[in-house]
Amino acid sequence: MSKTYGKTPEAVANLTAEQRRVTQESGTERPFENAFNGNKEAGLYVDIVSGEPLFTSLDKFDSGCGWPSFSKPVETAYVIEHRDISHGMIRTEVRSTHGDSHLGHVFDDGPRDAGGLRYCINSASLRFIPVNALEHEGYGEYLPLFDGSREGGAA
Repeated sequence: MSKTYGKTPEAVANLTAEQRRVTQESGTERPFENAFNGNKEAGLYVDIVSGEPLFTSLDKFDSGCGWPSFSKPVETAYVIEHRDISHGMIRTEVRSTHGDSHLGHVFDDGPRDAGGLRYCINSASLRFIPVNALEHEGYGEYLPLFDGSREGGAA
């Protein structure tokens, strides 16, 4: 964790309308109609606003829910959870620590052999960095995670 992450006015200004709605207004994108639900490429998913490393393809799985699903964060320090009682439901919201971006929700119906959690995350809150670009993008410290992994991760 050598980089410094944070939310800047410039980063927020560069968001698309959908990215802004999801990350800044706690919105939810449409299921199955998003950038990363079907992504099987190996790499790192970071916060679209702050660049905080959030999830890897190694922990991504196809939950069938229509959004990218992960069994765990790559760095727990960059993911915070809050009780969410909106829309007549009791859920656990997931936000990035420094960017304060709304990411999605975490549920306890994930793969039991991977801890039982399903982080259901909006693609609009993420930027994907393929393994071959990690060093160039400043995330080289995460390269060892992918040593010996199969190309597509767990998705």
